[in-house]
Amino acid sequence: MDMQAPPGHAAPRLVPPVPVPPEKDLPTLRFIAAMRVNGIDCWPASAYEAPLRRRRLLGRTRFTVSDPDLVRRVLVDNATNYTRTPMTIRMLRPMLGDGLLISEGTAWRHQRRTLAPAFTPRAVETLVPHILSASDEAVAALDGAAARGPVDLFPALQRLALEIAGRTMFSVGMARHGDRLRGFLEAYAARLGRPHLTDLVVPLRFATPLDRARARFRRDWVAFLDEVIADRDEGQSGREAGGEARDLLDLLRAARDPETGRGFSHEELRDQVATMILAGHETTAVTLLWACTVLALTPETQGAVAAESGSADKPFTRAVIEETMRLYPPAFVIARRALDSDELAGETVRPGDSVTISPWLLHRHRKLWRDPDAFDPGRFLPGAPPVPRFAYLPFGAGPRVCIGAAFALTEATLALSRLVGHFRIERADDRPVLPAAVVTTQPDHAPAFRLTRRG
Repeated sequence: MDMQAPPGHAAPRLVPPVPVPPEKDLPTLRFIAAMRVNGIDCWPASAYEAPLRRRRLLGRTRFTVSDPDLVRRVLVDNATNYTRTPMTIRMLRPMLGDGLLISEGTAWRHQRRTLAPAFTPRAVETLVPHILSASDEAVAALDGAAARGPVDLFPALQRLALEIAGRTMFSVGMARHGDRLRGFLEAYAARLGRPHLTDLVVPLRFATPLDRARARFRRDWVAFLDEVIADRDEGQSGREAGGEARDLLDLLRAARDPETGRGFSHEELRDQVATMILAGHETTAVTLLWACTVLALTPETQGAVAAESGSADKPFTRAVIEETMRLYPPAFVIARRALDSDELAGETVRPGDSVTISPWLLHRHRKLWRDPDAFDPGRFLPGAPPVPRFAYLPFGAGPRVCIGAAFALTEATLALSRLVGHFRIERADDRPVLPAAVVTTQPDHAPAFRLTRRG
C-alpha cells in the first residue's frame, strides 16, 4: 500500500528513536523477562517483514500475525474461534471484573448491545464540555508549573486523562478520589499487572500466589469503586429528575439490551465503570505524551496544530493523534487463544495455540507502510490514500473493536489542541525517549519539557 503524504503537505521527516530489535528470536527465559519489562524487545528484526511467524515457547505454539488478510481472519471472519488468553484474563480481571473487555459469549453480546447507545456520536457530543473544562484547568495548572522550570508532562497528562474520565463518568472532578485511584493503578501496574512465568504455564483453574495477591487487591478495588459511585449518587451530580443524561453513568444506568430489555445490575455497572475508566484514561495519557514528544521535535508541525486550535474543525490535529497512535499504539499487542483448529497461510493452528496480533509490528511493518518509522500526519489527512482497515489497529478490529474509539479520538484531539494552542512545547534535554511496552506503550523515562506560553 502507498502511504505517501498528500500533495501540499510538507512536514519535515522525523524518525523518532526506538529500541534496536534483536537479530533473532530471544531464548525462552529472555523472552519472558522482556515481556515483563518491554514487550517490544520480544520481536526480532525479521518480524517487521514477515506476514506470519511461528515459534515454540514453553511447549506451546505461538503465532504472530502481521498480514491484514490474516488479521481479518482472526479478528473478524473466524473471531468466535479466538478467545482471550489465560494470561490476559489473569492480568486484567482483578481490575476489570467481567466487564466488556474481559467477557465472552452471551455475556459479552449482552454488554455490547447494551453499551452501544452510550457511545453514539450524539452521546459523545454530550461529553465534550467535560473534556474541554478538564483540559482548560490542566492548562492553567501547567502555567504555574512551567514558570518554575522544566515540567514532567507525563503525570500531568495522566491527571488530565483521569480528570476527564471522572467528569465524563460522574459529572464531577477527581479532587476527592483521584489520588487514591492513581494509587490503585500504580500499585497494580508495578507488580500484579505484569506478566509472570506462572501466568503462562499454570492452568487458569489453579490459583497461583500471584493470583491470590490479585484477589486481595480486587477486594479493596471493588470497595473503592462502590464508594466512588455512592458518593456521586449522594451528591446527585448526574441526571436530574426528568432531565437529560449528563454523564456516562447516567447513560449506562439508562441503557437496556434492545433484544432482552435488561439493563445492568449493580455489579455489572461497577465492572463497566472500571473498564471505561481504566481502558480509557491511561491510553489517552500515553497518546498525549507521545504526541507532545514528537511535536517538540517538529516545530513546524506543532505550529500547524497551534494554528488550528481556534477552529471548530481540527483535521490536522486529529491526523497528528492518529499518526501518533500508529507509531506508538497504546495497546501494543492483541493476544488470542484458538478454541478449535484453523489454518493461517498454510499453517495449521491447533486448539490451545496462541495467536498474537501486534499493532506495534503492523504499524511499522516494512511491507505495509512507506517510510514506516517516520512521523507523518499526512497519512491521515483528508485526501490521503485510504489506510486499509486491518493494517492500522489502534482500537482493534472486528466485533470487539473498542466501543469508545470515537470518544477517545475526540478526547485526545481536543486535549492536544488546548495544550498546543496555549503552550509552545520543547524538550528540556536531548536524552532520547524510547517506548517501553508492558500493558500500554509508555516512555522508558519521564522526559522533561519546557512550556512557553504563546503570544
